[in-house]
Amino acid sequence: MGKNIPVGLNWTSGTSGPGKPGTFSALPLGFQPDPAPVSGSTLFDTALGRCGIAWGAQGVLAVQLPETNDAGTRRRLLRGLVSVPPVQTRQALPEFVQRAIEGVVALLRGEPRDLREIVLDMQRIPPFHQRVYELARAIDPGQTMTYGEIAQALSLPGASRAVGQALGSNPFVIVVPCHRVLAARGQAGGFSAPGGTRTKLRLLTIEGAFSQPPDPGDSFSLF
Repeated sequence: MGKNIPVGLNWTSGTSGPGKPGTFSALPLGFQPDPAPVSGSTLFDTALGRCGIAWGAQGVLAVQLPETNDAGTRRRLLRGLVSVPPVQTRQALPEFVQRAIEGVVALLRGEPRDLREIVLDMQRIPPFHQRVYELARAIDPGQTMTYGEIAQALSLPGASRAVGQALGSNPFVIVVPCHRVLAARGQAGGFSAPGGTRTKLRLLTIEGAFSQPPDPGDSFSLF
């Protein structure tokens, strides 16, 4: 239960619809939120819709773009995660989670955030995937690489398909910006998040890689 103190702050993760980011607000006098949980999950509003985040003691465990409803977003967010409960209304969020949410919200409304300050818990991630994700995180907003270029950077020039598979199973969508990695010859390549390639191109447009999103089936030039 919360404790009595002179004043407190509450994090509202967003319940009023897409594009309405979570906010901090004053709590009634004499109320303090319960301590921040060591692990947990919550949904929050962005310009793209209701996203999700899960975390543990070592950092962020997963980030999820919106599904068609909240239940679907939570289900996909928590795939493969054990004992990560949803945060209750009266519980505070850990500071690093609050900052991560604020960064994702800012990026999706068009601010050039690279989100590299967000600490990710990659203990369950295969070593090759970790290497791919580290390279993807080095791509600035508005810039792109191809699967082949990442394979070359890994000194594995024949590993383009493996790079694509690693990014296709990326549990840290947006924070590990798999949408900034494209196929060869001006093709968008795949995208496992809801909306597929259209969502990928929309994200790139938000970040300024395109003046307007191209058709997913077309070849295109970034410059």
